Amino acid sequence: MASQASSQLHFVLFPFLIQGHIIPMIDIARLLAKQGAFVTIVTTPKNAARFQNVIERGIQSGLPIQVIEFRFPCQEVGLPEGCENWDMLPSITLVPKFFSAVEMLQLPLENLFREIQPKPSCLISDMLLPWTVSSASKFNVPRIVFHGFSGFCLSCLHSLSVSKVHESVSSDSEYF
Repeated sequence: MASQASSQLHFVLFPFLIQGHIIPMIDIARLLAKQGAFVTIVTTPKNAARFQNVIERGIQSGLPIQVIEFRFPCQEVGLPEGCENWDMLPSITLVPKFFSAVEMLQLPLENLFREIQPKPSCLISDMLLPWTVSSASKFNVPRIVFHGFSGFCLSCLHSLSVSKVHESVSSDSEYF
């Protein structure tokens, strides 16, 4: 797949390691590939195994998709081995360690950007991966943020931001 024409768009997708973020990013990857873009999905081995069948069916049908796996640094941050997804955390107290491990994926992502062919045209990364902004910038690649909020939720958040009605609430139990 790396031999595709250099003029072909190449999207690198990097979802946060939680099913509710991975599943829609896989859907986005398939939609982009159906439009002729080359797509690289970046994840970890255990997460890749979870959606392997969906991606393999897409590839077999001719979609230009590849998956690149980064080793997840569980031991380095004190997580149990193989704890590569939010739902694999044995305790909510391990969330800070999980985020620390996720942040350690910045160097592998940047190494990928140096080596991957065709060169990425765009990075679509999760809102929970804010450090990808600087990584994309370093390689002069535009970054699009992904978040799973619905349109209705975004509309409500915007309305609150504009109206500031919540700022006049005097207690946690007051309706507004």
